[in-house]
Amino acid sequence: MATLLIVAAAALIDADGRVLLARRPQGKAMAGLWEFPGGKLDEGETPEEALVRELREELGIEAEAQCMAPVAFASSPAAGQHLLMPLFALRKWKGLARPLEHEALAWATPSALSDYDLAPADKPLAAQLRDLL
Repeated sequence: MATLLIVAAAALIDADGRVLLARRPQGKAMAGLWEFPGGKLDEGETPEEALVRELREELGIEAEAQCMAPVAFASSPAAGQHLLMPLFALRKWKGLARPLEHEALAWATPSALSDYDLAPADKPLAAQLRDLL
């Protein structure tokens, strides 16, 4: 039985309907691939609480859990574990997103999400999100 790894991800959607993607930095697993920002849940955290923390750490923005809406999820094997990644849409936050832990950020239209070299778990999320938006 595989260990379950829960990683929460956020689809930040700006006023123009574009979605934020972040490129993984060199030295990390899957370096250079694009992903939705987010991360692993700490002990006792809900996915929304983890996203509030991760968005502050990764992008320097302040988000509120009650402003997050679950829109999709990915479920796949990952390095001897099983990854479950809920994706939350977020249209309201405070601050300007900047790449504190990533190489770069990009605002992509929903139809252009598949043009990016996405991390494997993010690919089905991008397709689901494109269909919703």
